[in-house]
Amino acid sequence: MAGATTATTEAPAQKTGGFPPFDTTTFPSQLFWLAITFGVLFVVLWRLAGPRIQGAIAVRRGTINSDIEAAQKARGDADAAGLAYQTALAGARARAQGLAEENRQSLNAEIAKAKAAAESQAAKAMADADARIAATREKARGAVGTAAQEAAIAIVARLTGESVSQAEAAKAMEG
Repeated sequence: MAGATTATTEAPAQKTGGFPPFDTTTFPSQLFWLAITFGVLFVVLWRLAGPRIQGAIAVRRGTINSDIEAAQKARGDADAAGLAYQTALAGARARAQGLAEENRQSLNAEIAKAKAAAESQAAKAMADADARIAATREKARGAVGTAAQEAAIAIVARLTGESVSQAEAAKAMEG
């Protein structure tokens, strides 16, 4: 027996599938639901999320502005403190320079006193030395005169053989 074969004239059914969003027959319903979803999301963002976001932005802006004001106030305080510091520093420098000048003048006065005292002591010592030199000079002149008289007596005695007295030798030395 041979198997029975059947032949039909029908064509096999074609599948009309594919990716549904790309199916052109469903575009009107897709656009309808897109518009509804967009409208709902827009209303939710506009009525709920928008005010919350605006509130957060306003709070943050207020915080930033108050921080900026506080920083400007702190800067003003720091500038005032810096100015007070500079003023105090300038006053301290002026007082220090005044004290230094006063000390310099007092030291110069003490140095002048010590110098004057040393000069007077040196002048006194010089006068004493001049007096001693003058006395020694007079003593030396007297000794030279006596030595000259003795030498004259010895020379006359040796050359002439006569003896001369001290008084005659002194008289000869004067004239």
